Amino acid sequence: MRRYLIAPLALVALAGATALVAETPQPSPALRAAIAAPSRTPANVLRDKYRHPAQTLAFFGVKPTDTVVEIWPAGGWYTEILAPYLAKGSYIAAAPGERARTGVQKLMAANPGVYGKIKFATFPAGTAADPVPAGSADVVLTFRNVHNWSFGATDQTQAAFDQMFAMLKPGGTLGVVEHHLPEDAKGITEAKSGYMKRSSVIAFATKAGFKLVGESAVNANPKDAHDYPKGVWTLPPNYAEADKDRARYAAIGESDRMTLKFVKPKR
Repeated sequence: MRRYLIAPLALVALAGATALVAETPQPSPALRAAIAAPSRTPANVLRDKYRHPAQTLAFFGVKPTDTVVEIWPAGGWYTEILAPYLAKGSYIAAAPGERARTGVQKLMAANPGVYGKIKFATFPAGTAADPVPAGSADVVLTFRNVHNWSFGATDQTQAAFDQMFAMLKPGGTLGVVEHHLPEDAKGITEAKSGYMKRSSVIAFATKAGFKLVGESAVNANPKDAHDYPKGVWTLPPNYAEADKDRARYAAIGESDRMTLKFVKPKR
């Protein structure tokens, strides 16, 4: 098992933020067991080589007894790992409405013994009757979602970070994995490409009140050129250009991703 170093300070001196330099903790036996569980979908297991769930969740410090909110779990890729891992804690799937809950609900229906304890909440909350209660979560996780909040007529990104800050307990962790756009990228816009600059994500989090405490290169992909005809969706698993240059994109793999760990200060 490889160890992944958190990025050097020279790489994180942006937006007035400083990250800790340390090794990512080794995944615990309980986390390894959840990742190796036979309840996981075989197609999802094949993507572990791109998403590195053991190292990612160990880096974020997720414990089996935590109350964890996953923002927009979609089809439930991480749900398949987190729900059984948090058997002594609580897993909350935070989605914008019933249609966005379908993937997780299918898991619950197919295997209630493993996924039957999953809870739901609405995010963004708005006037919904079931928001994540303020100060209730130990960890909030969001995987490849930040770019989505800037789509549409209104940019909802800052509001999303503000709500994630509110739902965490003081001292709680926000873990962000997002498609990474280099700071010096030319001619590539964040909203259209699906990639985000590290400085942008840190700025939103900092404005909400978070403090950056570390980052890992575990989900980085140096093969990713970031500039594709149909943005990040050109790469697997979406293959937005269908069979055109499919072999080339398959050889690149999934996107280059930043992995950032923030905390909600205790004071």
